[in-house]
Amino acid sequence: MSKFVEYIRGYTAGKKICILGFGREGKSTYNILKKYCVPETVAISDLNPIDRNINNILENVQLITGENYQSCLDDFDMVFKSPGIVLEKSPQELKCDITSETQILFTVFREQIIGITGTKGKSTVTSLIYHILKESGVDCRIAGNIGIPVFDIAEDMKEDTVVVCELSCHQLEYMTVSPEKAVFLNLYEEHLDHYGTIEKYYNAKKNIYLHQKEHDCLLINSEIAPEGGKQYIYTVSAADPDADIYVHDGKIIRNGEAYDIPVEKIKLLGVHNHYNIAIAYAVAEFYVEKTDIEKALCSFSPLAHRLEYVDTVNGVRYYDDSISTACATAIEAVKSVPQAGTILIGGMDRGIDYSDLVDFLSSSDVNVICMEASGKRIFDMISKMNFNAPERVHYVSHLEEAVKLASEITPSGMSCILSPAAASYGIFKNFEERGDAFKKLVSALK
Repeated sequence: MSKFVEYIRGYTAGKKICILGFGREGKSTYNILKKYCVPETVAISDLNPIDRNINNILENVQLITGENYQSCLDDFDMVFKSPGIVLEKSPQELKCDITSETQILFTVFREQIIGITGTKGKSTVTSLIYHILKESGVDCRIAGNIGIPVFDIAEDMKEDTVVVCELSCHQLEYMTVSPEKAVFLNLYEEHLDHYGTIEKYYNAKKNIYLHQKEHDCLLINSEIAPEGGKQYIYTVSAADPDADIYVHDGKIIRNGEAYDIPVEKIKLLGVHNHYNIAIAYAVAEFYVEKTDIEKALCSFSPLAHRLEYVDTVNGVRYYDDSISTACATAIEAVKSVPQAGTILIGGMDRGIDYSDLVDFLSSSDVNVICMEASGKRIFDMISKMNFNAPERVHYVSHLEEAVKLASEITPSGMSCILSPAAASYGIFKNFEERGDAFKKLVSALK
């Protein structure tokens, strides 16, 4: 019996358990409970209807659905909350214990986990670290917010298995265990519709290091680094030369030594990715040789929807940066893509401050096509200010119209970038669906 199976079986034995949310993670939790555990009862609660037959749910499992799906939580001893579920009451107001797959995995394997969080870049860094370790012969797994529930990789974990785990604010919000190696990339305004203030959002993410132990390791952007701590803290920056790891002009500078990033050989586009590479390089050094790291860097392919080249149509190059949900990422997209001619921005309006993006666009010479709710707000901001060349700025309702207009106004030899600086919810299922829609619209231009 594996360490994980032994723990989860004992942890759930004789308990009344509710699985809150039956998406990808909720289904993963149910499968583990069904396979290994002997609780007193199991229920599945979700806002949406659940098909018992399609999901192979046993008859003795209670299904609770509809608008009041959270009113039952205190009927249970333990609730496995999926990350996408927002609790209607705080855990302190509930009698039941709120837990999650991530909490369980970290309780059992925290010494073997590299946890990565941040507003932007966490999927790239997670994938890059995993790629370097795997290519270098390390027994490793990738999981978490990147799309793989952690229970899916827990069963066959060995004592020397390393888990590279991407962590969202929702996964971290109620965590009481931190990984031995934690990475906190950056912090921008995000998820304010849920948290209300950036301080509360920041507090959720801090759980990646708040529960670390002596001699654990934290790599963190120097702008948000805590003062003191029992763990080893390494600051990282592309702006502060005094940071422990300083990224500048294609170099990673650490302990007085400089490593030249092989910019001509790597596929990651943009100066902002040099920061991501510096983080991955520093983490990988704990496990593998420097020569193996560089070799793996050069063979790494960027993830989809992250400054991904799509196609060239009528002389215009199209790039999909649908992952962009913040001002900083849209700004970096324009800086990173060669000969940027047009940017498509806008999506769900979460109330973030777009002043920095508007100021940047005013000083640039790119065409700006705004769309959806946040795009309308940006367009209105520009209309009321002394914007450089306002004729460059346009508003359309949706992505389809934006791509059509971009094909008409982007000069041949230039690039068009979808970098929305906004969430996709309410318009698309997620940023992946938005990016795929963009690719289809570009293909249709042919």
